[in-house]
Amino acid sequence: MKKILINFAHPAKTRSTINKKLRLAVDHLEGVTINDLYANYPDFLIDIKREQMLCETHDIIIFQHPFYWYSTPSLMKEWLDLVLEHGWAYGVNGNALKGKVFLQAITASGGKKTYQRDGANHFTIRELTSPYHATANLCKMEWLPPFTIFDIHRGLPKEKISLHAENYRKMVIALRDDTLDIEKAKEAQYLNDNLSSMIGGK
Repeated sequence: MKKILINFAHPAKTRSTINKKLRLAVDHLEGVTINDLYANYPDFLIDIKREQMLCETHDIIIFQHPFYWYSTPSLMKEWLDLVLEHGWAYGVNGNALKGKVFLQAITASGGKKTYQRDGANHFTIRELTSPYHATANLCKMEWLPPFTIFDIHRGLPKEKISLHAENYRKMVIALRDDTLDIEKAKEAQYLNDNLSSMIGGK
């Protein structure tokens, strides 16, 4: 069983419906650690050694966050700036994250069609998150496409929220139990596109 670290980065989680539901779906799963960055570091004073230790003791690192201005909440950026030190995360002797799986779980306000070349945002989520793909490469990690939920500004119906939460749970369990086809998953635009086709026994 692989160990999964979910770095949960939401500055207004009390007002969130979908992110709270996603978190609850995986909160008590064996082998899964929820690291609530805004709860732990309201002053932005990140304990770098603690965060590095968490990364070292887990096999898979997921960043769960809303998609703010085509990027991440500011504390996640601060985390990346401080925790991913040269000589630890990257560089000649920076192998602490080598071989670990990295992915984002994103909630976006706009609809799927708006994140296309001919859509209102002109770029896909895959393109807009390319700096994180590059980060994973630099740190010798295995990058997976983001688990992405669209249209949250419209107020998703309860049944859709429940379906997204269940898919998130299935994905996390499949990663934990090593039943997700990693190579097939890398080819997907979004990790939750046709998720069932990527999961099977090994």
